[in-house]
Amino acid sequence: MAEQKQKENKEMKPKAPAEPKVKRGRPDEHLAETLVRIYGRDIPGDRPLYVGLTYIKGISWAISNAMCHLLKLDKKIKISDLTKEQIDKIEAFLQKPQLLDYMKNHQREYDSGESKHLLTNELDMVREFDIKRMKQIKSYKGMRHSLKQPVRGQRTRSHFRTVGVAVGVKKKVAVKSK
Repeated sequence: MAEQKQKENKEMKPKAPAEPKVKRGRPDEHLAETLVRIYGRDIPGDRPLYVGLTYIKGISWAISNAMCHLLKLDKKIKISDLTKEQIDKIEAFLQKPQLLDYMKNHQREYDSGESKHLLTNELDMVREFDIKRMKQIKSYKGMRHSLKQPVRGQRTRSHFRTVGVAVGVKKKVAVKSK
């Protein structure tokens, strides 16, 4: 009886054809033709839109999701399948994003008090200026930055020794034998 069931199971399940082996080589060889440039960043064309938008510095998963929802684009569509109009629509949204303030990455700016969403090089530049300002006014965070110590309350006893001077690390003393 058991043998008969095994035979039936073998007959019922057709074997799947073996998948062709992928040639090993440079990983970006097949992507070279399918790169799509959005907001100054090359995005691989085989990625879904939801994932591909996160390749742009300053766009998180939440913002990528909000963009797809607000622009009424399918999150699962491949980047290479986007039309020129859709890419233009995405870039126009990135120029002036209509997001809620809590989603923006630079809230209540120091000088003007307004909230902005910064991308790519502008994000890096503003971050450097903020750190420089904190060092100049000698705030706690600025002092931690200037000492090359962790800023956000991490412990320092066993970590962060590679950056500055290692304090509190005992050196092994060689014992002389008589």
